[in-house]
Amino acid sequence: MTGRCYYDRMDFWSYVATIPEPRIIVLQDVDHMPGVGAFVGEIHATIALALKCIGYVTNGAVRDLPAVKALGFNLFSGSVSVSHAYAHLVEFGEPVEIGGLKIVPGDLLHGDRHGVQTIPAEVVSEIPQEAQRIMSSERELIEFCKSPQFSLKGLSEKLGQASKDCL
Repeated sequence: MTGRCYYDRMDFWSYVATIPEPRIIVLQDVDHMPGVGAFVGEIHATIALALKCIGYVTNGAVRDLPAVKALGFNLFSGSVSVSHAYAHLVEFGEPVEIGGLKIVPGDLLHGDRHGVQTIPAEVVSEIPQEAQRIMSSERELIEFCKSPQFSLKGLSEKLGQASKDCL
């Protein structure tokens, strides 16, 4: 471990710059108690944005949430911590596991406030059409539930059709 603080590791930032855009930093906190200290806060997010990163995924902690949100940088973490504690990079460019999800460099990730998942490369071209189909089906079900035509029999029929659509 060298340097004054963990974000002065130019070898790490140089590696991040080699990741295909849009870049997402994925970091596994390997401490015996992940999340004691936060690796990413406002400074780290600002550097990452300058390198065209769009987000950060970790089983550890993050901090400076209002400032990071104002930057428009996306965070998914196991917890929030007030301090970076004694954080140090051990290695990078290796497979990690975050919340049971195995992630290898180059994986395509999708995340929102509910979680993160990998997307197999072979289905990427099908995503827009499938997303549209799902949103349309959900919108139809929601509209039916709000309508004066709602009934348990109608709900059963709609859910039956939705179940067939899932196959």
